[in-house]
Amino acid sequence: MDEAFGQETIVFSMFVIFTGAAVLATGALFARQALPIAYIVLGVLIGPYGFGLVVNPTAIRAMADIGIMFLLFLLGLDLAPSGLMHMLRKATLVTFGSSVVFAGAGAGVAWVFGFTAIEALLVGAAMMFSSTIIGLKLLPTTALHHQRLGEIIISVLLLQDLVAIALLLLIEGFGGQSSWVETVLSLLSLPVLLAASYGFARYALIPLIRRFDKIREYIFLTAIGWCLGVAQLAHVMGLSHEIGAFTAGVMLATSPIALYIADSLKPLRDFFLVLFFFSLGAGFNLNVLLQVLFPALLLAGLMMAMKPWIFRTLLTLNGEKPSASMEVGVRLGQISEFSLLI
Repeated sequence: MDEAFGQETIVFSMFVIFTGAAVLATGALFARQALPIAYIVLGVLIGPYGFGLVVNPTAIRAMADIGIMFLLFLLGLDLAPSGLMHMLRKATLVTFGSSVVFAGAGAGVAWVFGFTAIEALLVGAAMMFSSTIIGLKLLPTTALHHQRLGEIIISVLLLQDLVAIALLLLIEGFGGQSSWVETVLSLLSLPVLLAASYGFARYALIPLIRRFDKIREYIFLTAIGWCLGVAQLAHVMGLSHEIGAFTAGVMLATSPIALYIADSLKPLRDFFLVLFFFSLGAGFNLNVLLQVLFPALLLAGLMMAMKPWIFRTLLTLNGEKPSASMEVGVRLGQISEFSLLI
């Protein structure tokens, strides 16, 4: 009886989430807003602090975390190790310079409004990054000039993602219940994870994919198994599932089948990302909203005003044209999914 009731609850939750997401997404498209905003608003409306149609979002959040793993896996697929060094040289000044400015502004606003030092640092860290999902959707590809802009945007976003991964690793180690010894061991286990996944991918996984690359179902299942397998291995080694998923993607990036894998997994990623953004909205405590509304609005307005000009200045110093630099800054003017994780 309880099992049947639980199944009915899950089916009802999926019904209201995805039906509601479709309705609000339609409104978001007419208003020319990003779809994740609709999913977050839906979580606020029907979550436990709203109308209470989904009263226990914990299970939804657990499934939603899988979406983040697939997102990082797909990001890794776009980042071949050979191209990583080129991007590091190309976007280091812009990425790290902007990160310092945005982190300082975010931490300063939080400090002025009475947040603790740790809370202010976390707010500052959350301001450092731009949205990879929205940034990639806004990529201009219609002309040679725009293709150049796209290369700059991708370089900055990918380097930001690497910084975010490192920051999440540090927060997980130093902010959790682990001892100093366990934290250090977790940090040292990252090279071991990289070496183990590289060896298995090169000598076992990629040869198997090449042998059976005509069987699409096999490629699909192998990619999912590889992503979740490395994510679980990272967890066992004291790292996060997200670190493992990103590593799994990078190790497959050199394979010719990487683009096909990325296209195949995008619908699955989008399914779980709907749940992720919904669970974020469902976790909003509306009773606390008024306490943080003004500093949040101030910080959002500050970031919207600052980001285009900071990117313009740094890109101009890096040799780009001022007009193109401003366009890049506008396209990178959002806050990242990693900010939500932080």
